[in-house]
Amino acid sequence: MTTLTKNAILADILSEHIELIPVAQRFGIHLGVGDKTIQELCEANQLNADFIVTLFNVYIDENYFPEKKLSSFAIHPVIEYFEHTAESYIRDSVPNIEKHLNALIAVSGGTDHKELQLLHEIFLQFKTELTLLLQQEMSRTVDYPHELLNDLKNILIRLVSASCNQNLCYAVIFSINSLQKDLFIHNRLKTKILDPKLKELNEKELDVLKHSANAPKENLEEKKIKLTPREEEVLKLIATGYLNKEIADRLNISLNTVLTHRKNIIAKTGIKTVSGLTFYCISNGLLSPDFIPERPHK
Repeated sequence: MTTLTKNAILADILSEHIELIPVAQRFGIHLGVGDKTIQELCEANQLNADFIVTLFNVYIDENYFPEKKLSSFAIHPVIEYFEHTAESYIRDSVPNIEKHLNALIAVSGGTDHKELQLLHEIFLQFKTELTLLLQQEMSRTVDYPHELLNDLKNILIRLVSASCNQNLCYAVIFSINSLQKDLFIHNRLKTKILDPKLKELNEKELDVLKHSANAPKENLEEKKIKLTPREEEVLKLIATGYLNKEIADRLNISLNTVLTHRKNIIAKTGIKTVSGLTFYCISNGLLSPDFIPERPHK
């Protein structure tokens, strides 16, 4: 397999290797990359192109694992990548399996379907165990619960009734398989790269590193409770799809006031995108979980 380079156009790479899309997103590189190269995108986002290209190659080629090169990277970007990966599992990968599994259960008889209820119980056990392990990623010494994922997949393939929706069965299997592959690589990287780097640190350095890693999350939690009632009103309208001028007219305030509120909202939540702010609204009870924007997000 051809090894990727920094001069490769990222869109071409993602088109051929869609499994790299979540990997890129862990670095803050989202879809809509245009025709830019990896180097150009990394320069624009102040990222280490060498580190990203190396990880990309590890993910697409099981025989590629330059342990010496991976060990040469500074510990902070390595720690950040592992944290972002753990967050993406909890935020995206596990909910994706659950969404498809719930849909499968719903169209196949709901709670009356014993096989699928067993599947759901196994999934909930996996979700609980994985979440606990991911929350202690830097000190984790045991492997992820791969056996539970295997059980889920094997039950669907070998034992589930043929009357179940086959398309949704495949969707569950595909999402499980994608997470399995990612977890395998993630665990190999942790064992070979992260753990040795952590062992090189003394206790004080490790405490400082853990504190700095947790600091943004702590600050974000503090800031979440500081939105004023007016800022919450503006935030909900942003999530609904209204433009700044429309928000000003709707709340009978000036455009400058809306812009000030918007700036404060971004500063307090740490979130800049409309989609991210919408998720913030839903997760904090400002909007219903089944919320659908009144108009498409701009």
